[in-house]
Amino acid sequence: MGQCGITSSKTVLVFLNLIFWAAAGILCYVGAYVFITYDDYDHFFEDVYTLIPAVTIIAVGGLLFIIGLIGCCATIRESRCGLITFVIILLLVFVTEVAVVVLGYIYRSKVEDEVNHSIQKVYNEYNGTNADASSRAIDYVQRQLHCCGIHTYSDWMNTRWFNEFQNNSVPVSCCKPNVSNCTGSLARPGDLYPEGCEALVVKKLKEIMMYVIWAALTFAAIQVQIQFHQPSFVQLMDVLFHHVTPPLPFPMV
Repeated sequence: MGQCGITSSKTVLVFLNLIFWAAAGILCYVGAYVFITYDDYDHFFEDVYTLIPAVTIIAVGGLLFIIGLIGCCATIRESRCGLITFVIILLLVFVTEVAVVVLGYIYRSKVEDEVNHSIQKVYNEYNGTNADASSRAIDYVQRQLHCCGIHTYSDWMNTRWFNEFQNNSVPVSCCKPNVSNCTGSLARPGDLYPEGCEALVVKKLKEIMMYVIWAALTFAAIQVQIQFHQPSFVQLMDVLFHHVTPPLPFPMV
């Protein structure tokens, strides 16, 4: 293949590296989103290993950025060593993406047990003050997910906060937003969210984990399509590997 084919192969590879940079940004965004969102619900699970898929996908994003950098430099400088490093990291990224999918499904299945184990303790620690982290977490979840109590609003009657105040009411975060002058009184149950928070928290956390799984699965599928089922990628790598000149050995002294 002539110089025109080599130039064309370089152009395609540089374009692929730009795609890898875009993918790196998307994966890092997904991982950061998971971290930020989980921070709002971290009182409802104790296993920090649940965040491993999010950490891993951010690492994959970092590797994809490095791939793009190495690929561009190796293509422009026609470096055989750089292209070999490029291919090796691509394979490493693919293996890591598969690991993220597997870990995501494993920890997704543990979310329900984690929440079931922790949520009763969190509700018992509620004291109604904004300075208390558990209280802020519960109020935030009840407002965001439109829920009240663990299974229903009557669960508040079994909490220490309810027994201490003895005012026959639940936190105002249980009030529906379209109800005015709601005080959380159990005498007006129509003003309160009827659904409990446990099932909704589990659902939310599972949805967040699915973002990680789908992101990793999507880019793994794209890599398979490009690397193994796209003849142009194989051909351009073959052209570049046969065109570049291997580095000269160090001169003997």
